[in-house]
Amino acid sequence: MFKKVLIANRGVVAVRLSRTFRKLGIPYVVVYSEADADHPYVKEADEARPVGPAPARESYLNRALMVEIAKETGCDGVHPGYGFMAEDPIFAQMVEDAGIRFIGPSASHIEAMGNKVKARELMAGADVPVLPASGPVGEEVSDFSAYIDKIGLPMLIKAAAGGGGIGMQRIFEADKLAGTIDKTRQLAARAFGDGTVYLERYLQEPRHIEFQMIGDGKGNVRNIFERDCSIQRRHQKVIEESPAPSIDAEVVGKMSDILVNALAGWNYDSLGTVEMLLDHDSNLYFLETNTRLQVEHGVTEAVTGLDLVEAQLGIAAGKTLDQVLPTDISTSGHAIELRIYAEDPVKFFPSTGTLNTFSVPDVSGVMTETHLAEGGVVTPHYDPMLALVIAKGETRDDAIARSIAALEDFAVEGVKTNIPFLLNMLRADVFRDVRHHTTLAEQFSKTAA
Repeated sequence: MFKKVLIANRGVVAVRLSRTFRKLGIPYVVVYSEADADHPYVKEADEARPVGPAPARESYLNRALMVEIAKETGCDGVHPGYGFMAEDPIFAQMVEDAGIRFIGPSASHIEAMGNKVKARELMAGADVPVLPASGPVGEEVSDFSAYIDKIGLPMLIKAAAGGGGIGMQRIFEADKLAGTIDKTRQLAARAFGDGTVYLERYLQEPRHIEFQMIGDGKGNVRNIFERDCSIQRRHQKVIEESPAPSIDAEVVGKMSDILVNALAGWNYDSLGTVEMLLDHDSNLYFLETNTRLQVEHGVTEAVTGLDLVEAQLGIAAGKTLDQVLPTDISTSGHAIELRIYAEDPVKFFPSTGTLNTFSVPDVSGVMTETHLAEGGVVTPHYDPMLALVIAKGETRDDAIARSIAALEDFAVEGVKTNIPFLLNMLRADVFRDVRHHTTLAEQFSKTAA
């Protein structure tokens, strides 16, 4: 499929990708900053190359260096993982221009779908339901009242080039709009190099439902079921599950058909995820498209038996969908993924330090993926995710029980973790009864031990 692949990323996703490369017998190269040099996956890799000091801007975000390493090591593929440059159209094009295959969508697809305003326009044109919203917000304060009349309150201010919930602000009162727009512009400019913001109606207490899509660039697209990612803190997911519970199959099926037709019309050419909000009347509305492997792809793999990374590699190598996926794909059982973060379980502030104890769970039906080991150091330079825990059960209740057992068996000392928060959530009736929503974490964080 590929002679050798560069993993242009770090941490948990580097571990995940290397698992599939080893299974397929594909040699791979990892990169590491000065802060990551001692991680086990670096020492276990076929090849490892340094990329500079700890700050990401000086290491993992160095486009030219990544391309140069790929060329020097003889790689014919570059996998960006998730985060960092996974949705960077400039990097994707640089890789392709170097005669190396970027294992992800084409740069044009990344660019079109990476800007939330453009992505909304594309989806609306393909009959995908969208919430009332503005285009890029202008500078004139006098225009803001027109936005309120069109969109209504409450509303969200969002960075057009944003991701991970960075800069997203809720507005409930009209007199707060102008000042918050200005602050969001400044934050977006610092975080993404683009201060463009737009406004969108805010749904109160929706569920976050996403559809796993894959296309081969030849007009063939399939939906590989859906996930529920409603449990979030600071607009970032911490518990994901598949299949999404308690949703009308007809609603899901109809939306799946709409999305397949939309992406097929654009000749979408890799893995991708369409994220949507589900309101209390079972209406789904487009939120955003992620043109990459998702952190939560593991729950889809657990219930389908597929290896989505392997399928992604096949598409990148020029294969068609019917060559990389079975004709019939079904789900079996239920899977839940837990993101284990080094952070205060109440305020969600990152926690740094040395892992004096780090012992992953040993529970039947549970898989843990981590880049760390006892004695490792959690630095302030990167996302503080320590591990992903994926529990598979015959039923949702069984998956919840295995998840709780895994968290109780997970031993971490030296940093604070969000494990108490996750346990509170999994044990709560509101989660077990599928009455959860995207702002539930704000309530439960206050009671975390």
